[in-house]
Amino acid sequence: MDKLGPDDPHRIGAYRLLARLGEGGMGQVFLARSERGRTVALKLVRRELAEQPEFRARFRQEVRAAHQVGGAWTAPVLDSDTEAPVPWVATGYVAGPSLHRIVSGRPGAPVADSGAYGPLPLRSVQLLGSGLAHALQHIHRAGLIHRDLKPSNVLLTIDGPRVIDFGIARALESLADGDLTRTGAMIGSPGFMAPEQVRGERVTTACDVFCLGSVLAYATTGRLPFGVAESGGVHALMFRITQEDPDLAGVPAELADVVRECLAKDPAARPSTDELLARLGEPQADEPWLPATLIAQLGRQAVGLLDAEDPEAPAVPAATPPAPVHALPTQAATPPPAPTPPPYAHQPQVPYNQGYHPGPTYNTPLPPAYFTPPPAPAPTPARRSAGATVALVAVALVVAIGAGGSVYAFMNNKGGGTPTPDPSASASGDPVGTGDEGALPGDYLGTWTAAIPGDGEGSTRKLTIRQGDVGDQVLSLTAEGPLALGASYHCEFIAPLAARPGDGEPVLIGPSTVSVGRPAASCSPGKPTELTLLPDGSLRRATTGSGESLIYTRSD
Repeated sequence: MDKLGPDDPHRIGAYRLLARLGEGGMGQVFLARSERGRTVALKLVRRELAEQPEFRARFRQEVRAAHQVGGAWTAPVLDSDTEAPVPWVATGYVAGPSLHRIVSGRPGAPVADSGAYGPLPLRSVQLLGSGLAHALQHIHRAGLIHRDLKPSNVLLTIDGPRVIDFGIARALESLADGDLTRTGAMIGSPGFMAPEQVRGERVTTACDVFCLGSVLAYATTGRLPFGVAESGGVHALMFRITQEDPDLAGVPAELADVVRECLAKDPAARPSTDELLARLGEPQADEPWLPATLIAQLGRQAVGLLDAEDPEAPAVPAATPPAPVHALPTQAATPPPAPTPPPYAHQPQVPYNQGYHPGPTYNTPLPPAYFTPPPAPAPTPARRSAGATVALVAVALVVAIGAGGSVYAFMNNKGGGTPTPDPSASASGDPVGTGDEGALPGDYLGTWTAAIPGDGEGSTRKLTIRQGDVGDQVLSLTAEGPLALGASYHCEFIAPLAARPGDGEPVLIGPSTVSVGRPAASCSPGKPTELTLLPDGSLRRATTGSGESLIYTRSD
């Protein structure tokens, strides 16, 4: 779990983003909290994927089905907006690490610091298989096939495993080979793929059973049953999956037959989830399913996370908010069936870093030749959610200088700010304070204008400087520009004179405050700035200490 970066959104729909959980071929995953206090994992789809009509149509279809997946062995889909310019989906946050993290540790970290426990004992793997079989049953009953069941998509909690990212992989399959290559969206896990996936054939629920067998082999040995791409390359790995027997050395005899049958080349020869449950058995409610040392390890790491994280603190200081900011409305979602707790020992849950990360070493980009994408379904008519009548996506326009701070231009369905008297008007009625009494040199007084460099959309800044003494509001600025879907923003700022300037010295202006904001949430106070007259008669306004500046020309 990492802090939000300077380019990360701070709010999506009804969710306030708290931290970054990871990033992959599909998009970014954030830890977020709803307005009512529920913690979720929110996945924001990559913009270039969202611009593909075939992907969007399939993503819409799969997320709609995923809303219907219930049961206690999955992370439920709670909310989504598949119609937004940048679609997103929110699932329940699972307080547990991934199976990959437990068996192999954090990618790239020293063994001692990786958080790895190692391969799990037989009983834990049997109960892992039972929980995954239950999860697949719920997923399949909703008309979905997971297609990407792998250790990083299995999260471990004290009372059982949870499966995440079900129904998402199919949306990627809707893209053509060229698009896959260009966007890099198809980040596969070839070591955990079924032969029919490798050959580009029709995929059924038996595909997930094959993947389950690979996951169980990995959980008990720490190795993939067909090796990794580093052993001869991806093509050699694909050949082993489709043509050779799995390497089950180290898999306990009590489990080897079940795993071998799951890994049958013929989908029809693989056991059903009901058969797997009958053979793997059900856990006893009065016994923990994980070794005591592993439970203790999870607890210690959870304490460290609690000490390090303050989810209620602002992600970044209000004076220096990042960009871009996404403000996406919430789409009402049909709640999934209430889950029934699994029969694992009920012990207090402790928060833990959710197992999202860029992916372990077995996540290898697959050559496009291995895929024959199915025909994309005809796109269904776009359906706008109730909360999306104004705008869905945000354009972050960080104009740290031109706006007297940062103007966060994003769509909001609320009205603008409260009008205030024109701060540029002096008490005497002089509109720009051009009188001689005051601390400012006369050449600075008046109205100045600028346009944002490189912005062809018409974002403008109007700066007015009036006479005054230290502490007086001598600067006012109006920032205007377009937003998505034809809307616009209008922000007005005022700022005081910070110090009496000496001869030839810059004029020091204090932090700015917002006087008018339409929409109100689009405008943010700014840092202190310096004003300097240039030889050509223009005016430079620079943020103190940063070197960022914007050049204005006189307009009066």
